[in-house]
Amino acid sequence: MREETILQLEGIVENIVYRNDENGYTVLELSDSDDYITAVGVMPLANPGDKVVLTGGFTEHRSYGRQFAAQTCEVCRPTEAADILRYLSSGAVKGVGPSTAQKLVREFGEATLDVMENNPERVAQLKGISTEKALEFSAQLKANVGVRTLMLYLGEYGIGNAATVKIFKVFGTQAVERIKENPYILCGGDFGISFESADAIAKRENLDSDSAVRVRAGIGYVLRHNEGNGHTCLPKDKVIATAAGFLRVGAEHVAECAEEMVFDRSLMADKIGDRDFLFTPRMHLCEMYIASRMQMMLAFPAEQEARIDEAIAALEEENNIEYADLQKQAITAALTEGVMVLTGGPGTGKTTTLNAIIKLLQRKGKKVMLAAPTGRAAQRMSELTGDEAKTLHRLLEVSWDKQDNPVFNKNERNQLKCDALIIDEMSMVDCAIFESVMRALPVGCRLILVGDSDQLPSVGAGNVLGDLIDSGVLPVIRLNEIFRQAQQSLIVTNAHKIVCGQMPVLNNTKQDFFFLQKNIKSEVTEIIADLCQTRLPNAYGYSPFENIQVLCPSKKGELGTAELNHRLQARLNPPDDGKTEATVGGHTFREGDKVMQIKNNYDIRWFRDNGETGEGVFNGDIGIIERIDRKSKNIRVNFYDKTATLSFEAAADLDFAYAVTVHKSQGNEFDAVVMPMFSGPPQLYYRNLLYTAVTRAKKTLILVGTPQTVEYMVNNNRQTKRYSALKKFLLREETLY
Repeated sequence: MREETILQLEGIVENIVYRNDENGYTVLELSDSDDYITAVGVMPLANPGDKVVLTGGFTEHRSYGRQFAAQTCEVCRPTEAADILRYLSSGAVKGVGPSTAQKLVREFGEATLDVMENNPERVAQLKGISTEKALEFSAQLKANVGVRTLMLYLGEYGIGNAATVKIFKVFGTQAVERIKENPYILCGGDFGISFESADAIAKRENLDSDSAVRVRAGIGYVLRHNEGNGHTCLPKDKVIATAAGFLRVGAEHVAECAEEMVFDRSLMADKIGDRDFLFTPRMHLCEMYIASRMQMMLAFPAEQEARIDEAIAALEEENNIEYADLQKQAITAALTEGVMVLTGGPGTGKTTTLNAIIKLLQRKGKKVMLAAPTGRAAQRMSELTGDEAKTLHRLLEVSWDKQDNPVFNKNERNQLKCDALIIDEMSMVDCAIFESVMRALPVGCRLILVGDSDQLPSVGAGNVLGDLIDSGVLPVIRLNEIFRQAQQSLIVTNAHKIVCGQMPVLNNTKQDFFFLQKNIKSEVTEIIADLCQTRLPNAYGYSPFENIQVLCPSKKGELGTAELNHRLQARLNPPDDGKTEATVGGHTFREGDKVMQIKNNYDIRWFRDNGETGEGVFNGDIGIIERIDRKSKNIRVNFYDKTATLSFEAAADLDFAYAVTVHKSQGNEFDAVVMPMFSGPPQLYYRNLLYTAVTRAKKTLILVGTPQTVEYMVNNNRQTKRYSALKKFLLREETLY
């Protein structure tokens, strides 16, 4: 195993090859007196002519060869007249070219940069330089100093350069002063800074623990944190009690601050039933917009297609098929209603129905677009329909703003060009992305939503599919007949038994659904490891890295993902002198490990073998570690459809993926699923979770544990409460649009 070595490199920046002005990521050429070296990293202040000191290490890029991956970059401002001339001539200060640079250095010599920054009135006295230009030069130089000062200040709290650049773009040269006055502005934006980090700065700056800025930030934190748990809103009394508890201040003071926030619209309040709820402004707008746009689509539907019965009959004859009554109803609704929901479990003919809808719409001259929330779901939709399906992000043409938040180029001013949009796997679609879809939907466009309403709700905030169905205001066709071919799969028939509250068949050993009874946790662990390592690969030729997935209800405990990942790594990818390891974020990763990205990171660049490149690795992406470079502190991961190199800092958002929670498996299907069945927390052992896990398996499903646990989950139809307001907004009598 190679030793970790941090190198220091000193030289002159010769050329900026590439710079992302939004996040400071830079590719530059460095002269170190002997050779030219390519360096990459977050280096927003480095410009041609600068003397820089880089720390990091060398890495080998698959396409671009040997590079120095810089973790830190210290820029030494040029002091010699010749170096200053070179620096200014390179364009480091916008508006200063070679001739202006010569004029400035000839006049001010070694004091040129100091005069430009602090005495712009002297610069403006030179012929050809206006006062406005001189002030611009001063502002640019002050900004460079400001970024450097901010990096030093925030670095004491472990806040990295990438986040610092985002913060500086928002607050500019006043950033340090603004943060000292109110450190909580850091956790209220999209900088990725925790409330705890802001609290640490506040403590250093001697802010009172019951100050209004801290309490207001705490209230916002409670709401945003719970958006991460799926809630678009929370009862007001719960917000106040929770904030008072973790802030350790009086509930009355929290309530007063909450009222002030509602008054100045930092929060939104709405009454649902007889209870007051609080929202962040973003979530309130999302659900209100979706509801209003749905109301408009229902009031002004797309034009009905004619002679549908004849078209269905012709399609039946052409394909030698006879659609069931509910399938015909769904096809008819899709061609006559402006918006409709098609739902049903596995084996009920959703795909057959969907293909008929697409075919008939296309034959009537309609342009149909297909989309799904994840790459794998979109790929599967393409395979099943024969038409191109895109992820929702790609459909909406995602780009990134200055804070690296997704911005969709398709919106109400630049709408999709289609007559019908079909979205599959709607149970995974959260409130924020669905609002963006609705904004991009042209007037008169049909919207067909397909999904299994019995699966778990989206990872993101909201309960969109469930609320749309439960509202009763949209046409909903629920397919419930299992077709004969699907009846031959015990996975399918048992899934339907589970969702109906019936015990699945556990004693059939000749089909695709198997139950192995083990009454001791250690035996369950051993069987799962053996299934992944030898039994399933030997029996079916499955790869534990590509075909087999262990799913767990929980992260914690002996049979949770954390412990099982530890055991499975030891069995499937044990230590080897030829495999480099690195400890990142509490995990010791090894080359060859199966991993999952657990947070969206829009900055990570990826490439494909066909030369295509892009940015963004997303929550739920699964891949294999190809290489760990301890010198450059980089990890290269093949995410199956793309390869990305992550810094150790970014790799803190990786987790092992030999075993993942059922929630994290949404949108994926696997040839074989193995799942422990042993007692655990009631809030994690319920019917919909078991049903979702079972429906992730395409060919083989194995449950290992006790039948009592299976029975408990089947009978426990109590789902975790998810607060959302979309259903209530849809049902309001007043018109929202």
